[in-house]
Amino acid sequence: MFQKILIANRGEIALRVLRACKELGIQTVVVHSTADADAMHVRLADESVCIGPPPSRDSYLNIHQIVAACEITGADAVHPGYGFLSENAKFADILAAHNITFIGPTGDHIRVMGDKIEAKRTAKRLGIPVVPGSDGAVTEEKEAKRIAAEIGYPVIIKASAGGGGRGMKVAHSEADLEVALQTARSEAGAAFGDDAVYIEKYLQKPRHIEVQVFGDGFGRGVHFGERDCSLQRRHQKVWEEANSPALNAEERSRIGGICAKAIADLGYSGAGTIEFLYENGEFYFIEMNTRLQVEHPVTEAITGIDLVHEQIRVASGGGLSVRQEDIKFNGHAIECRINAEDPRTFTPSPGTITHFHTPGGLGIRVDSGVYSGYKIPPYYDSLIGKLIVHGRNRVECMMRLRRALDEFVVDGIKTTLPLFRDLVGNADIANGDYDIHWLEKYLAKEE
Repeated sequence: MFQKILIANRGEIALRVLRACKELGIQTVVVHSTADADAMHVRLADESVCIGPPPSRDSYLNIHQIVAACEITGADAVHPGYGFLSENAKFADILAAHNITFIGPTGDHIRVMGDKIEAKRTAKRLGIPVVPGSDGAVTEEKEAKRIAAEIGYPVIIKASAGGGGRGMKVAHSEADLEVALQTARSEAGAAFGDDAVYIEKYLQKPRHIEVQVFGDGFGRGVHFGERDCSLQRRHQKVWEEANSPALNAEERSRIGGICAKAIADLGYSGAGTIEFLYENGEFYFIEMNTRLQVEHPVTEAITGIDLVHEQIRVASGGGLSVRQEDIKFNGHAIECRINAEDPRTFTPSPGTITHFHTPGGLGIRVDSGVYSGYKIPPYYDSLIGKLIVHGRNRVECMMRLRRALDEFVVDGIKTTLPLFRDLVGNADIANGDYDIHWLEKYLAKEE
């Protein structure tokens, strides 16, 4: 087991990893920018190292500074959290060259799954169902029209190196295709430094279903069930739940088994999430995230297994702590992402939190690194906390969530709490009857 882990992240996920390390008796080092000097994870860590000014490129994305912090403090492993360097193959390779363990998959696996085109090819080879579309990057309009005609309109054009909705355009007809192709390539080049795009069939009313997987790096793989992440705005997840209200036990077992086998065959090590669009009983692979997800707590709630503990165990060479038959699913869990944003316009709302009170009671968990008097800096993602609620079934979970939202108080800034108070009373949400377009349509009607 590791002696000392450096946590290369900030906010609630840095605190989440720090707590897991303490439970395992592992010393902790956190890195931080000057803007985060008073952050909770900095206060609670055994050691902290300032690695630069507020901009991410000068601090949390500064690989050389993070490696130097490892060497100064004697850290023998790095947990990257999510975001920042968590899916950076070069970072994983550099740590390996310095005999520091990256708590995650190999650089090669990060590279394969980080390229959306190569990821789709790999998924297809591993027996994972994929969305009909181009086999590789599409550069010519003539080729794009041929592929679109074959699979049928509407089609969606996506950036190969993309994510978060950037470099993503829908064409409903051949007349739309030329502009959509040019716009997607331009956005992809600006956002990711790579203008490669590919084409897929655009599904009309799909759910976004993701399967949590783990591999031990030696040919064993398991799945921890699925999560439904269909409530999104601008392709960003807002509300996640496990299990999905849309799946039955047979579908859940089938797609979980496919994913666990694929991870085993790949020789993958650590946590990963295989994401799908789901429509009319069929799953279509869209991407794989080679890291811990923001929404991992809902999986922990229904399985009772600490996924960060599992990450650290696997990275240290201890293998998986469970076999597939050991993983039992219990009840239902929902996570709401609490952002420092205007609940209608989603404009960021940095500033000082004057009062912060979290709900409590059975089945309630709040992952947050903020506190009363904390000043939210304007430089980073606006997520300030996650409310996770667990119940014996979805009805109990929804009632418990309603109560918890009523108790949650954040004063001094605007947050998305009012949005969730509206959603929890909506009939469609109560019935689990929504798709990836539902939230944006709902918000448009509210304006």
